[in-house]
Amino acid sequence: MPDTAFSDDKSTDINHKDTLFDQAEQLRFGMLGIEGSGQHMQPMSHHMDRDTQSVWFITSSDTDLVKAILPARTTRFCLMSPDGGFQACISGKLSVSDDEAKLDDLWSFASAAWFEGGRRDPKVQLLRLTMDHASVWISTSSNITFGIEMLKAAVLKDRQPELGEQFTIAFDPLP
Repeated sequence: MPDTAFSDDKSTDINHKDTLFDQAEQLRFGMLGIEGSGQHMQPMSHHMDRDTQSVWFITSSDTDLVKAILPARTTRFCLMSPDGGFQACISGKLSVSDDEAKLDDLWSFASAAWFEGGRRDPKVQLLRLTMDHASVWISTSSNITFGIEMLKAAVLKDRQPELGEQFTIAFDPLP
């Protein structure tokens, strides 16, 4: 898989960010984990925010996840499309947010199902993952293309299969 690593080419970086956001917005959930917390990653529904380069989550304030949040800990959020053609691992800092307007904007029927008191339940907690960087893999989901590429690589010996691309995105700190 060719590596199209992060470079100073801002137009490429913008296209890569668009790819990440476009793909992530099509998925319902991913796996969220805090390094050094001793906890396994856990499935979470997410809300991508291009403007703030953030991923938002709605959870309960009494979860082990919320209790494990510390400012210096790196958090990872991993996504994979059902067909296996998209994988991403987003890293950054996770924080508790009291942004009521953002919570109102993100609140949904699905969110309400988790809280006995609905939107005004005292346990409703908004979390914000501010993205530092992400690694993304885009690959073919076609078994035929996969087979042809593997055959070419086996026959030609000096060539690796071309099944997609991998790139890394560095997110600039926002003011």
